Amino acid sequence: MLLKVSRVWIYLLLQFLIAVSLCHLKNVPAGSQHSFKNGLFNFYHSLILADGKETTIHLLKDIPKRYYFILREDRAPIPFTVTVTPCDVPIEWSILVHKTSTNFLGKPAHGNYDTQDISKFQKIPNSVSTIFNYKGNSVETYVGVPSFSAIYLIEFLSTERDTHITVYLTSDITSGHLYPELPMDPRIDVVGVGHTIVTLAWKHSPSVLQHKENIQYCLLVNEKHNYKSLCAAETAIRSSGIKLPPTLALSLSPDLLDPQQVMILSKQELSVINKLNNGEVRQICMGTMNHHTVTNLSPSTQYYFDIFVVNLLTNASAAYIGTFARTLEEPDPKVTELKDGKIIHLTLDKKNWKFYNLQYQARHKRVQFTFQSCSGQISVQITRNHKIVASENFAGLKLFSLKGKLMDTYLVQVRSVEQSNTSVKVQVSSHFYKPLFSGLPDSLKIKSFSKLRTCNSVTIAWLGTQEQSKYCVYKKRIEKDQVWTEVRSTDRCSGPESRNKYEKVLCKYFYDRNLQRAVTTETIKGLDAGTLYLFDVYLFGPSGIPVKYHSRVVKTRKKC
Repeated sequence: MLLKVSRVWIYLLLQFLIAVSLCHLKNVPAGSQHSFKNGLFNFYHSLILADGKETTIHLLKDIPKRYYFILREDRAPIPFTVTVTPCDVPIEWSILVHKTSTNFLGKPAHGNYDTQDISKFQKIPNSVSTIFNYKGNSVETYVGVPSFSAIYLIEFLSTERDTHITVYLTSDITSGHLYPELPMDPRIDVVGVGHTIVTLAWKHSPSVLQHKENIQYCLLVNEKHNYKSLCAAETAIRSSGIKLPPTLALSLSPDLLDPQQVMILSKQELSVINKLNNGEVRQICMGTMNHHTVTNLSPSTQYYFDIFVVNLLTNASAAYIGTFARTLEEPDPKVTELKDGKIIHLTLDKKNWKFYNLQYQARHKRVQFTFQSCSGQISVQITRNHKIVASENFAGLKLFSLKGKLMDTYLVQVRSVEQSNTSVKVQVSSHFYKPLFSGLPDSLKIKSFSKLRTCNSVTIAWLGTQEQSKYCVYKKRIEKDQVWTEVRSTDRCSGPESRNKYEKVLCKYFYDRNLQRAVTTETIKGLDAGTLYLFDVYLFGPSGIPVKYHSRVVKTRKKC
């Protein structure tokens, strides 16, 4: 008997659904009737929308999908809600209600239904009306007052491409909230913007205040656009080819991450950085704090920020109104003006490896830049009117002679390429008769003659210039294990004033108009046998500023 009653009830319900379809078909545009007719037979396989549970629905392009639900008659007249969350492209959805007499819909399922009953049922007056429709990609909620002599039909359609959505129906809004609540003002405030940071703040969700242990905030940062739901954000990241962890809020295991993802967990904050072709997408979960400073951003870049409040028990989320901000432009580096003939001394820091920027406006067509690295290698780049005219890494002394136009603007960038601090002297001159170092030798190396070594003397030689100049020779006795340290740590910018007086050997003047003959030698006597000596030569030009030759280590003979 019960089996017979159940079958009759199912038959009656299907008759209602067919009637709903036919009535609705009369009111839809001609272009839509074909798809509706095709979907008519699907009512025999119609899906019931679950009450009190979030349902994920997959939609095929241009193919409508329908769900129905019936509200219990024995419950109090409490409003019901339907929340639809598009996870990608905009969709169309509508709610239709089929109202009829309660004679059969409300009839207890414990009698015998015969053919006459069914015939009467088909003749019962009925009406179908659309009580809600929406088109877009925002999260939308319909709140309605139930009609117990009615069947509700929800139709979904995607006209752009295949997609998926989530739907949540609850017939008792007093039993609790699946989705966390948003505050009365769900906007995100940008409270600070820097070159690489943005500080955000937002009002607390009432759900956080009531269920702090089960709720947390998650922030999404990207360079493309705002997302209206967490579902839409996750879909966008997945579409880029990255395997997303099961949920943003619960992504605590590095094993779940894709190779293109970086996870950072610190101070109770979880950050997942997704490396996409169109920029990074950062996901940051910060517990129940309602403020956050996003760091390590790029200067002069627009970023979009979305805050989601997530229920950790149900994995449901609600989105604040997204915002955006543009980081400040990187400040122009501090530029030091170079003056004609003036020497500046820069200390280059090993820690930041930053460029020092020097600017010079030419007063002559020809200019000469002189650099003297005091220790180690430096990198120099010279641009003229924004075009690179010289670029080189070097140690020691280097001159760049350039030809341009009057009032050309030169920008010089200098930095160290060493792992230790160093310094450099820089001078620019448009008056070639007043350069810092005029007519320097082709080489600043000191040569020693092995055959001329004795037990108490060595002979060294070095190149001179075409101008009368002063040369001073210094010597220092060193041990074998001091050789590398002494040669490496020598400050080429320091002059004889930094040396002990007893290290001075001699000073002499010489020059030769023929550079091929501008060579001088000197024999240093009074040395100890079998001993290492460090020899230095200082050149004093017209400016009086010393130029130090490269140190030379020579060992006297043990036996003679």
